[in-house]
Amino acid sequence: MARLIPERPFIALGLIAGIEGIGLLAYAAFDAIEGIRIGATGPASVSSVPALILQIAILAAFGAGLVLVGTGWMRARRWARAPFLLAQLIALVIGAPLASAAGGVERTAGIVIILLAAIGIVLVFTPAVTRSLAEHFD
Repeated sequence: MARLIPERPFIALGLIAGIEGIGLLAYAAFDAIEGIRIGATGPASVSSVPALILQIAILAAFGAGLVLVGTGWMRARRWARAPFLLAQLIALVIGAPLASAAGGVERTAGIVIILLAAIGIVLVFTPAVTRSLAEHFD
């Protein structure tokens, strides 16, 4: 049964998923605008229009999925746990090389991604979250 006011860990998990999802949706929109404005650029393997469209579609779908997962966390839904964990593992894989990048923006983005993912992974396994999810589904 959904709570009217979610517990703090669920709020934090919902915010993490929401921030990540909105970030991905914003990046998809940025890619779309840049694709329209200057065309597909970059290495030959990814500089085609179909590749750009696929990238935008993947980013948008993943972002929308994370926003949905964030909504699930806010409602203390058990199903939100597995996709959230998978997203955080992917975030760690993406954030690690960015955190060691030469550019300041890339490095900052990588550090933020890693911090959000690590906090999210820790929160998912806290006793409060585990107990709360178990209480509602036993």
